[in-house]
Amino acid sequence: MDNEELEKKSFLRSFYKPVSLWLAVLFTLIGFFAGVITGGGIPINNGKTVIRGVDAKVTSTAVTDTSGLAVSVPTYLKKDVNFDLYWNTWNLIKDQAYNKDIPDTKLFYGSLQGMVASLDDPYSVFMTPSDATQFQDDLKGNFEGIGAEIAVKNNQLIIVAPLDDSPAMKAGLKPKDYILKINGTSTSGMSSQDAVVLIRGAKDTKVVLNIYRDGWTEAKDIEIIRGQIVVKSLTWETKSNGTVAWVKVRQFNDDTMPLFDQVINKITADTRIKSVVLDLRSNPGGYLETAIQMAGEWDGEQVVVSEKNRDGVETFHKAYTNPRLANYKTIVLVDGGSASASEIVAGALKDWGKAQLVGMKTFGKGSVQNLNDLPDGSQIKLTIAKWFTPNGLSIDEQGIEPDTEVDLTEEDYNKDRDPQLNKALELLR
Repeated sequence: MDNEELEKKSFLRSFYKPVSLWLAVLFTLIGFFAGVITGGGIPINNGKTVIRGVDAKVTSTAVTDTSGLAVSVPTYLKKDVNFDLYWNTWNLIKDQAYNKDIPDTKLFYGSLQGMVASLDDPYSVFMTPSDATQFQDDLKGNFEGIGAEIAVKNNQLIIVAPLDDSPAMKAGLKPKDYILKINGTSTSGMSSQDAVVLIRGAKDTKVVLNIYRDGWTEAKDIEIIRGQIVVKSLTWETKSNGTVAWVKVRQFNDDTMPLFDQVINKITADTRIKSVVLDLRSNPGGYLETAIQMAGEWDGEQVVVSEKNRDGVETFHKAYTNPRLANYKTIVLVDGGSASASEIVAGALKDWGKAQLVGMKTFGKGSVQNLNDLPDGSQIKLTIAKWFTPNGLSIDEQGIEPDTEVDLTEEDYNKDRDPQLNKALELLR
């Protein structure tokens, strides 16, 4: 997806409506390269740039505590500040810091990250060019590695499943293979996240996994040549003797609706299928438009979600589609990892009375971000609105409660049990 296409997308999760907002860092850029601030309402006194302090007479919600409530403005924020303070700090670092070889560019990008971090919003982030590239690759489901889902079960790192036609599958890896070592490093006590860092790598490079499989007399080293991996955001299969379609959505990406369209065509063509389980567990979100379109497959005319910006202006989003799944009894599976766009779909279907929610309370991420492309390839995510379910529920930091609460414990996971899915299938009988 090129930049022009990206700027037409809206996202949730940390997801956005991309626009070009290089002016968002105009202050810092000009300060670095020209030394003089000429815009943004920042005055210049005696040739020096002055940043005005907070007007103590004005009630401001810009200074908040961790609960988001306005608090007393600290004294130092009420005072005007000369921008020379920035350069004094820069020079002290260059002259005195133990790491005397730190690149100026690293200091520069660090200052931009700090500027955005001062918003005290976990979803507003400055990303360096390399971070931005990685973010886009993850969003598209593209990465370089071996193409296998891994996890820790019973305190042991295992292969959950190799992806179809992946280097992992071609090398002979199978589900439930134990990974004892990665390039000679023991995986004992290693988290799945740390293992991913070691296993991923550039295309055409190799990684050696020491594998043990039930039935083998000893572990074996398996050399795998990494490749370009594309992970599908949606998969499906039938359950209950072909009467239920179980649709697993991992993320709301570019490929989600084309894949979902194919699945719906198969569901509607199969007269045996009477019900749908929409599995949004551990789905962190994705494109806003994709969430709206997916919900629209159950009702294309009602409001899917509304968003309210900082000025209180509210925008209502509808799918305006033909709802092909309107007459299918539906269960939505959710858990604490279901966030943002997942919560939009789950909240809409619940408020409309089109589906029951089964599982655990969702994450509670109810804000919208802009993704802003900058000229050097870096990006800024900024929270610009809050969103609400069709019934006006704000789930930010609250989450959505399931209609039927069913936990999936660590013991269930280790023993390959799925009581949440089982409960959904039971309710659909």
